[in-house]
Amino acid sequence: MPFQLTRRALLAAGGALATAPLHARGADITVGITSNTRPDWSGAENFLKSIREASEVGYHWIETFWPYVNRWEDRPEELIDILAKLDLKMETVSNGGQMNTNFQDPRQHDEVIDDHMRLVRFIKKLGCDHLKINCGRSNPGGNTPEIYRNMAAAFNELGRRISDVGIQFGIHHHLWNQYEKREDVDAIMELTDPRHVYMILDTGHTTMAGMDPVRLTRDYVSRIIEFHMKDCAPENRGGYKGPYMERGTVNTHKDNLIFFPLGKGGVDYPAIKRELDANGWKGWMTVELDMTATTAKHSATVSKKYLEEKLGLTV
Repeated sequence: MPFQLTRRALLAAGGALATAPLHARGADITVGITSNTRPDWSGAENFLKSIREASEVGYHWIETFWPYVNRWEDRPEELIDILAKLDLKMETVSNGGQMNTNFQDPRQHDEVIDDHMRLVRFIKKLGCDHLKINCGRSNPGGNTPEIYRNMAAAFNELGRRISDVGIQFGIHHHLWNQYEKREDVDAIMELTDPRHVYMILDTGHTTMAGMDPVRLTRDYVSRIIEFHMKDCAPENRGGYKGPYMERGTVNTHKDNLIFFPLGKGGVDYPAIKRELDANGWKGWMTVELDMTATTAKHSATVSKKYLEEKLGLTV
């Protein structure tokens, strides 16, 4: 099958998957939180509120989006100072709606890369160690081998340039965009250079796209640099198997949620942690919730308690 990834193929490609260390000492995990939980943290207008409340809950690392912080592009030291007064640091800043994400179109690759390298220069000044990006919306008719090759070409070039400045580059799979399903993940991981292109594994989006995040962790542990941490309903453990969910029909309001604070039961986090411990994995776990039935601060508190009490992590 085209683009079907195998363990043997990854090993032959230069170390994308390694066997578990014989004497692994456990994972080295740093916990962060995104500042985009709706309705009361989302948007540039709520950025300062979001980081203040995240600090009050007890988080120390913030991930956010370019449109939320681009006002500090020419004066990053001011943002660093704002964060420091709250005992916070910036984990990373993701791309956003103001950036070109047409990775599938070779005619736009120069602009795409220029846009993202501008962001890389900014986060480098903030002390970030990786860039997390989202891709564009789904291609009409789905992805083709040519689209995968075009996307991979952009990712490889972008990843090489980002590596050159000492930062890692990770792609986030997401419902309703061009990098969503298992076949997309397999194709892009197979076609990209494991030295320069990594994965952001979102446990909620993975599950609701029909994947098992535990299996995905096992298959790609050496390509993962960050997890986005959100939970799902218990019946969706191991991968959602229902009908395809149309964009805009779910997770837009507190009454149609598909994502929840950690502990709901749809994601087997202890199993993921065991995989990471067995491989001596090092990276980020970033609490994120696209929508909440209560407040962002409350959901952040629930997830923090789960990470500390159930996974034994220090937040």
